[in-house]
Amino acid sequence: MPTPLPLPARVSLVTLGVADLARATSFYRALGWPLVENAGDGVSFVRTGGALLSLFPYRDLAHDAGVPADGEGFRHVALAINVESAQAVDRGLAAAVAAGATPVKPGQQTFWGGYSGYFADPDGHLWEVAHNPFWPLDAAGLPVIPES
Repeated sequence: MPTPLPLPARVSLVTLGVADLARATSFYRALGWPLVENAGDGVSFVRTGGALLSLFPYRDLAHDAGVPADGEGFRHVALAINVESAQAVDRGLAAAVAAGATPVKPGQQTFWGGYSGYFADPDGHLWEVAHNPFWPLDAAGLPVIPES
């Protein structure tokens, strides 16, 4: 039996620091993403096909992490949603914009042989919507990555 990892290789929660919790929560609700009920005051949890998405005021998040809350611009992070086709990428980008996202990069062919585009949520968090023809999706919609 293999030795358990001291830190499991999984993502349980992705927390986005947001400027306005009500606005961010409304945006993700407008996408049709279900909220976890009774999450508590000052935070929203959104169900996804994998990890939970947490929305937490960015100043509170910085305080919790013990780092300064100032600083703007590119956050060096992008979240991704893989979908079944290039057409699904375009539909997903359009749905995000209709819900209040800012279009960043339209869907287009990629250098790696797929098709993807980007939007930013109301707090500027980048989301990529991508179709990777080399990674089929399982029944839960998660990528099946072939072993090398």
